[in-house]
Amino acid sequence: MMMMMMSYLLYKVGWFLILNLSALFAACPDQDPNLHLWNPGHNKEHQVNIGHNRKLLLSSSATVHSIRIFDGGKLVISNNNEETIVLRTRSILIEDGGELHIGSEDCPFQKNVTIILYGRSDEETEGLHSYFGLKYIGVSRGGTLELHGAHKLSWTFLNSTLHPGGMSEGGYYFERSWGHRGIIVHVINRIGEVIHSDRFDTYKSKDESKRLAEYLDRVKDGMIISVAVNDEGSANLDDFAKNALSKLGSKYFRHLGFRHPWSFITVKGSPESSSEDHVIYQGARGSAAAKVFKLFHSPHGNHFTVGSTSEWVQVRPKVTVTIDMHVNSTILQLVDDARTWKPGDVIFVASTDYSMHQAEEFQLLHCPECRPNQVKIQGKAKYLHTGKEIDGVDMRAEVGLLSRNIVIMGEMEDHCYGDNACKFFEFDTVGGHIKMGVGFKAAHIEGVELKHMGQQSMGHYPIHFHMTGDLDEKGGYHPPTYVKGVSIHESFSRCVTIHGSNGLLVKDVIGYKILGHCFFTEDGPEERNTFDHCLGLLVKAGTLLPSDRDSKMCRSIKEGVYPGYIPKPRQDCNAVSTFWIANPNNNLINCSAAGSEETGFWFIFHHVPTGPSEGMYSPGYSEHVPLGKFTNNRAHSNYRAGMMIDNGVKTTEANVMDKRPFLSLVGARYSPHKGADPHKPREPAIIKNYIAYKNQDHGAWLRGGDVWLENCQFADNGIGLTLASGGTFPDDDGAKQEVKNSLFVGESENRGTQMAENLVWGPSGLDHSGRVLPKGVTFPIRGMQIYDGPINVENCTFRKFAALDGRHTSAIGFRFNNSWQTCPNNNVTRITFQDVPITSRVFFGEPGPWFHHLDLDGDKTTILHDVDGSVSQFPGAYVVKHDNWLLRHSDCIDVPDWRSAICSGHYAQVYIQARRPANLKMKMIKDEYSNKPLYLKGALGKHSHYQQYQPVVMLQKGYTVHWDGPAPQEVTLWLINFNQNDWIRVGLCYPQGSTFNIISDIHNRLSKRTFKTGSFLRTQQMDNLDRGHPSRGYYFFDEDTGLLFLKVKAHKKREAFAFCSSAGCERIKIKASIPKTSRISDCAMKAYPKYSEMPTVDVPMPQRIPTEQLTTNDHFLEVKLESYQTRFFHIRQDLAYVDINGRKFYHADDGMQIVVIDGQSGKVVDNRSFRNAILRGIPVHVENYVASMKNNSITLITSKGQIISERPWNKVLTQLGATNVKLKDKLVFVGFKGDFQPEWVKLVVGEEVAKLHEVLPIPVVNKLKL
Repeated sequence: MMMMMMSYLLYKVGWFLILNLSALFAACPDQDPNLHLWNPGHNKEHQVNIGHNRKLLLSSSATVHSIRIFDGGKLVISNNNEETIVLRTRSILIEDGGELHIGSEDCPFQKNVTIILYGRSDEETEGLHSYFGLKYIGVSRGGTLELHGAHKLSWTFLNSTLHPGGMSEGGYYFERSWGHRGIIVHVINRIGEVIHSDRFDTYKSKDESKRLAEYLDRVKDGMIISVAVNDEGSANLDDFAKNALSKLGSKYFRHLGFRHPWSFITVKGSPESSSEDHVIYQGARGSAAAKVFKLFHSPHGNHFTVGSTSEWVQVRPKVTVTIDMHVNSTILQLVDDARTWKPGDVIFVASTDYSMHQAEEFQLLHCPECRPNQVKIQGKAKYLHTGKEIDGVDMRAEVGLLSRNIVIMGEMEDHCYGDNACKFFEFDTVGGHIKMGVGFKAAHIEGVELKHMGQQSMGHYPIHFHMTGDLDEKGGYHPPTYVKGVSIHESFSRCVTIHGSNGLLVKDVIGYKILGHCFFTEDGPEERNTFDHCLGLLVKAGTLLPSDRDSKMCRSIKEGVYPGYIPKPRQDCNAVSTFWIANPNNNLINCSAAGSEETGFWFIFHHVPTGPSEGMYSPGYSEHVPLGKFTNNRAHSNYRAGMMIDNGVKTTEANVMDKRPFLSLVGARYSPHKGADPHKPREPAIIKNYIAYKNQDHGAWLRGGDVWLENCQFADNGIGLTLASGGTFPDDDGAKQEVKNSLFVGESENRGTQMAENLVWGPSGLDHSGRVLPKGVTFPIRGMQIYDGPINVENCTFRKFAALDGRHTSAIGFRFNNSWQTCPNNNVTRITFQDVPITSRVFFGEPGPWFHHLDLDGDKTTILHDVDGSVSQFPGAYVVKHDNWLLRHSDCIDVPDWRSAICSGHYAQVYIQARRPANLKMKMIKDEYSNKPLYLKGALGKHSHYQQYQPVVMLQKGYTVHWDGPAPQEVTLWLINFNQNDWIRVGLCYPQGSTFNIISDIHNRLSKRTFKTGSFLRTQQMDNLDRGHPSRGYYFFDEDTGLLFLKVKAHKKREAFAFCSSAGCERIKIKASIPKTSRISDCAMKAYPKYSEMPTVDVPMPQRIPTEQLTTNDHFLEVKLESYQTRFFHIRQDLAYVDINGRKFYHADDGMQIVVIDGQSGKVVDNRSFRNAILRGIPVHVENYVASMKNNSITLITSKGQIISERPWNKVLTQLGATNVKLKDKLVFVGFKGDFQPEWVKLVVGEEVAKLHEVLPIPVVNKLKL
């Protein structure tokens, strides 16, 4: 019985051991007992074949010619060697059941191994494979590649700002500006530690002066004391404080003046040790700094320097206190636990400025004193790297790990050689590469460092999945294929290329110093791939595709270019991107594009699949497929844009009709729909929690379709966000772009550092202090740029946008030099402004730098709908360009600072297409303002077979259209944004003797079908135009004036954001037979005043939001001034008044009335009348009155009766800002007494009437000059 029990126990134990050993062998591939030790030594001629189920364990360094693993063969790298295993080979080919293993998912490789791929491209066919090429690890059909390095944190963020030159280990850095006024004191012990600090606001209170003296008295002898002024500290200094500092050794503290910079360092009890600096404040236009640095020796023999700087940089104060321990090392504070990073590892810290080249590399040092989220680096930073949220935007620098214990690298020559793009690169670009081909069995790559990989030739990239189909469970891969925890640096072509492959997981992968697009999807059909927590930076141009190339490469490379054609860089090329996504149905989560020569994230469209993927989807599929997840991504330090959704690639070879090279950039439009079917409902592309900062041009440029942004942050971009649809028609009618619950910052406290790499350094708009700027010093920074439409901006905050005299910064702006349409359904609502002067909320542009002549059609038709009045204070109002009288009425209010007017009304667009000829300039006149025409050139090129003019119009009004040449023989009027029953009357100019064939139709742009709905008959009476119905309309041709009149009316219902009705676009088509002798068709001289109309206001102006209900201190003051004469038969009566926010000041006597307003508060401080007798006889009274006004006073002046214009009193108008004063009987004037002249100062004169209606910004603030 006992023997049976023993046998049973031994049986159980045996099975237990077998099962556990089997599990161990399965988890750790190098523990497999079937492996045979293999140490081939070093022989560059040795062509290794591992097949026929041979299983080898490499445990020492080796050099061979090549390795082929096939037919059940397996090569495993030993995980037991203390020394690094270095395997040098020209190539490793894995196919037909072959396997290469370094660690496993459950048993990561812990030692060190380096695979070096060597060879030259000019060694004839040595080692050249027909599919994989040279210097490769190739995984073909049936092959398995398992690379699993040690688990390490891939990348994280700085959690404390890293300043240039420090902060060194044990050092200290203190910096304050506004909000930290007074005397700043630091107490430091003899080993360089700050043991206490405090601030004493001796500007505000004498109590603070006494507290300062008591504080210094309590400091023990022998302690180091640093004292400095920030902002202002002299106003309430008393003798207590002055005596205390003098006792410590100060010579200048007793004599501190207003805003004097002053710094002082001493040792308590040793006044002779004091160091001190003091300078005089230079005013708002100058700078002054008091700097002190003092070297100390610690009791342990070390030395350290205490530095103190007190300064004014023009209008910005700053105090800085530093302690430098003179140790060539720095401790970084990180967000995450970095204990997996080891001494000797190499890391980088990304740029947090415009230049991506401010990224820096460091080696880690041993740091027993570091906390889990700290590391010690050798050396000090050259640049500032932000480690905190600034102005509400997360600008923390990425910190990434380059070192891994599995290294695969190309062996490189000292310089470029042969035919390897040496025209563009001085260094060797023929690196190694890893490529997975169709039918591979398994591939999992993690914990690997790839260095000097990729080649400047097609198909050879650090990691490349080539036409491998579905790589997840859908393709039969268990577990799904992945690339995780890989650092790719100094790559000569891309990072990870996904070509004709789907469902790949790319996670925690870094691309650093890369040529060409980094994370790259190639042909268009690549879908369901996920890029999770990937980081790319220092991405530079490469030669492979037109989109990879910079300007020099674009012009120089002739391959694929039609003979004689020279590619245009900014049109055909210049698009290198960190993430190049050729199909929207991919996921990008937690990724960062931290520096590219062009763009961070670019969604690009292949109308049809290209290359070997040709035919994989129907034309247009990629433009309609819904967007995958795009969440928690960030982009900074890019040139063109942080993110783009726009453009496609040319999918045909160069030919005589289109000479551009294959895959060069072309136009494309994105309109996501369910199932990628434009006939099915729209499915918005959702972009969540996106952060874009320090991108020189755009934070994001997104063209759609429904593209919606939620909870995004934009800061310090040239232009924060542009949402675009189409320049003529949106390609997805009914869609809109919108941004909600997002933050825009114009000029954050991340000011950058003045140095050679930052080429554009200039003054800040808010305080004139120096900062790095995105483009030119005069570039008009904008937060939200309105373009095309319809768009919706809702519940967004705009912070720190402030214009300068010479730089038109604005929170909301428009795309300038714009030929295209502007939709009247561009809506803004629930907008908050913080540190944005009301004058800088919106800007419509003016001729000058960057805006050029501002005379293109889109420049003239800009319009913005302020739904709730949060921008203009007038709920429901439209803000229009100030000189577009098609959109204005008599009650509109001018906003001079914005170059705009606030109006009310119902607005739509009419597209006027002209054929035969198609090169005319059009003049459009509103009948109510016949002397204020709008001139349009057309949106299309001069060589187009038709021209399209796209004015915005006020509905229920009459207009006439004229030409600068013979009238076009065909005109089509498109009713755009017309609701059912909306109408306008249009008179088009034709020569006498013209005859017409006019029909109405509906054109469905999606199905491209058109059906006729009615025809028009001629009538001899204008009134009959109102008697038409959908199938029968009337036209009236007045041959005396040459005007053909039509009533253009919408009969169909329209969706909220659609340009056209639900049935299609309603149109009226006019075909004219015109006498051949006709000349210029401009009927304006004959048309008016015959068809002039009295201006009427159909939609009353909304009530202004009362000042007390506003959430900001600055606001608009509405002023209306009128001086006019009424006539009733032979009786004439003169009237004049000033209206201020609805409060009227009537002018009783003939002469002049002056209402004075405090420019700071907006309150009326005085109202004075001067009769004509005074103006005629004692004009000095007026002069003395004006002289007695306080500076910063707004003056509202009206005249009544016949003004006395020849007398010297009128020079006060010049003193208050008027120019070219030429008076008439009636006068109204908005003036200003002060040291500058605001935009809104204006004089209007007339014989019988003079009027002004505008809003003035309160408080009145001077724009600083550049």
